[in-house]
Amino acid sequence: MDPHALLLFLGVDLLLVCTPGPDWLYIAARGLGQGRTAALTAVAGVCAGYGVHTLLSAAGLAAALRALPGLLPVLRLAGAGYLAFLAITMLLTLRRSGREAALAAARPQPTRVVLRQSLLTALLNPKGLLLYLSLVPQFVTPGTTLPVGAQVATLGAINVLCCAAVYTAVALTTARLATRLTTTPTAARRLSAISAILLLAVAGVTATA
Repeated sequence: MDPHALLLFLGVDLLLVCTPGPDWLYIAARGLGQGRTAALTAVAGVCAGYGVHTLLSAAGLAAALRALPGLLPVLRLAGAGYLAFLAITMLLTLRRSGREAALAAARPQPTRVVLRQSLLTALLNPKGLLLYLSLVPQFVTPGTTLPVGAQVATLGAINVLCCAAVYTAVALTTARLATRLTTTPTAARRLSAISAILLLAVAGVTATA
């Protein structure tokens, strides 16, 4: 691939990844509500989801989705519904009264649960699909020695690395903030409520994207 095209894609992709959006809100919600480990696990899950997008796009899924534009709204609504389900579950947990319930609401979920939920969130995120449908093809050069699938995989890998770097910074920042603010059960309860509201906001943004 043309090195200049790679650098240009890197710049454009970093600009997009550094722009706060649903991924930022989702990871911030994990960091504020459940701490450092959950936030970093969420980053790993989101990046794994985009890695799957990369592999599928390299195999030709992007072309298939362009031929079936009606599939994107379905995926968008499915993703929004899933995030809303997670947020409502958190809010219902917070309705339980007492010190133990307040602390339980802020207690980190098992790593495998956070990883699975984050992976599904990324897979159902239409923004990730649109990246491979609209941006990536502009930097693919047919007719070169590197096959189109390999070019898509290379560009997708760059996107995953950019996401990993930026989202890790978001995760660590919000988790550090949560550690400073969570000094009492009441504070933990409030941060968990903020976390749930952020997830609802992500669901709303995803549904209307």
